[in-house]
Amino acid sequence: MTTDHLFVITGGPGSGKSSLIAGLAGCGVATMPEAGRAIIRDEVTAGGDALPWKDRQAFAAQMLDRELRSYREAAGLAGPVVLDRGIPDVIGYLRLCELPVPVAAERAAAAFRYNRIVFVAPHWPAIYAQDAERKQDEAEAAATHDMMARVYAELGYDLVPLPLATVAERVRFVTERIGF
Repeated sequence: MTTDHLFVITGGPGSGKSSLIAGLAGCGVATMPEAGRAIIRDEVTAGGDALPWKDRQAFAAQMLDRELRSYREAAGLAGPVVLDRGIPDVIGYLRLCELPVPVAAERAAAAFRYNRIVFVAPHWPAIYAQDAERKQDEAEAAATHDMMARVYAELGYDLVPLPLATVAERVRFVTERIGF
């Protein structure tokens, strides 16, 4: 099965990825949501510990599981599919937290490939804001961007920085490059 139709948007928190994903979905592009926010909501509701401020290793394990499910679901869709983060983001998260990267995560990133083009949302101080699920400060947000870009580059992806522009302009930028 070819997965050249799977496009990842990565970067640091608060850089407009989710707004762009929503804009793409509004134009009819198939999209997959970010795993991290869903895990946080589920764990908070259930009183679990797999949270970035409680047990980062458990949080990363859940992210890997959800990214693998998201990958399988997206791979079965026709036409371009844009994913809010991908399997390599789990490796980037663990490295950023200075935690060991399980062999399973490395193997998954090598085996489950996306389109060679990966869109990277740069840190954007003008729009960055913390919220109940996004507790990182701006320095950590910028460091997250740098780490994600490094991991994807190491895995052989071609990084395409997103412009610091309106959602509509970013949607146009991405759709032109994914052939939608």
